[in-house]
This record gives sequence, structure tokens and C-alpha cells, in this order.
Amino acid sequence: MEKTGLHEKTVATNRRARHEYHILENFECGLVLHGYEVKSIRQGRVNIQDAYGAVREDEAFIENMHVSPYSHGDLRVIDPLRTRKLLLRRKQIDYLLGKTREKGLTLVALRLYLKGPHVKLEMGLARGKKLYDKREDIAERDAKRDIERAIRGKGRRPTREN
Repeated sequence: MEKTGLHEKTVATNRRARHEYHILENFECGLVLHGYEVKSIRQGRVNIQDAYGAVREDEAFIENMHVSPYSHGDLRVIDPLRTRKLLLRRKQIDYLLGKTREKGLTLVALRLYLKGPHVKLEMGLARGKKLYDKREDIAERDAKRDIERAIRGKGRRPTREN
């Protein structure tokens, strides 16, 4: 859990999403949650690695977001992977409905965070990367790491041969 902005506390991030997809746009969404889910999220007991968004019947939903049951709550058995409604403006939902119908575009969960008393979800409109794109990103990241290492002077020193 890391702090990102004024009164924001990141609870979960989907690091794999930025590796698997080109993120075209970001959207901040509210979530319809039960009280025990909010408590569980505040404890960090949530996983958004496989979470994705869907727009059906003029409403937006998040699927495959796993919220573990609250340990001190009642013993009702509720599906931790249940579909949860996203709170977006009508124009945003209509826009996303049109975009997700395009071939190759999808909604992926990027980050779940607390903003004051509210739980927010950052969704990304994304297009899947090809294998060569992923390799390019890895090569770029390695090059940046090598440059930083060289600047700090902690690069590998050549070994002396006698």
C-alpha cells in the first residue's frame, strides 16, 4: 500500500495490465460494495490481477475482482468474485460501450485506491500488445536500468585477468 496523492491510498495495483496492454485512456470509477467488502478492502484483502470491465444493458460492471471475506464480519457466504457495479457518468458509459464494441479494445482494472472515505477503481481502456511489443518494453526497461546503474557508478566492473 503506497500513498499517491492527497488523501489517496493505493490498496491494489494490476502491474501485469501495463505489460499485457497498451493503455489508451484512464477512467476513475466508484464501486457498489457491501459494508464488509469495504472493510476487507481497507485491510488490503483484494486482488485485481484478473479483473476486467464489461458494459451490459447501459451499465458498467467489474468482473473477477476478488475481495476476501472480512475476518470479523458475519458468517454469510457471499461469492468473493461476484460481479460489482461501477459508478460512472452516463456519457462515460455510452462512450465505453461504443469503444468496447470495437475490435481489440477492452476495459482492464489498473488500480484500486481509497479516496477519503470512498473506494475508487482506476479502469483503463486498453488494446492488447503483441509479443514483439512486450519484448520491446522489456528491452527498453533493461536499457534504462543499465543507464541508471552506469550513472550511479554501480555498474559491473571488468574483471582482471592475470
